Amino acid sequence: MSIDRRSGCPINLSLEVFGDRWSLIILRDMIFGGKRHFRDLLNGSLEGIASNILADRLKRLMELGMLTRANDPTHKQKAIYSLTEMAITLVPILAHLGAWGRVWLPVSEELSIRAELLEKGGPPMWEKFMDELRHEHLGTPSDTPPEATVRATLQAGYEAVAARKAPGAKCDSRA
Repeated sequence: MSIDRRSGCPINLSLEVFGDRWSLIILRDMIFGGKRHFRDLLNGSLEGIASNILADRLKRLMELGMLTRANDPTHKQKAIYSLTEMAITLVPILAHLGAWGRVWLPVSEELSIRAELLEKGGPPMWEKFMDELRHEHLGTPSDTPPEATVRATLQAGYEAVAARKAPGAKCDSRA
């Protein structure tokens, strides 16, 4: 895909890739949510992307080399999207973006716990997560048991906060 570049500035060029409203949300849902099918990305996002916009952004992300698309071996009418190395290396950037958002924006506790855990885990956690994503999307070997993945840790953090905030949940006064 040819991008009409305004300058050779790396920040400008990055914004030309991610400056729209949806591309980073799609990558977020694939990275943190494990979503790899069109329908999962369409129905699984809190932000409510329209199907035509999703199709356009997936096509654009593939043309930019961020995603690949293959036939799903479990269902002949489905495609499965995979992150490329280019997209996987966004994990530290997304971790920093989430940390910045936690400081400066009115985030909810349950939706920001993953960002908090990634911030606290720092580069070692990010590297482990990228290795796990490489295994999941690129087929590289991994020794991490499924229950010990970074994604499982982040999900457990989310579920703990959601359970604590659920109506009728008991509050721990020691917190």
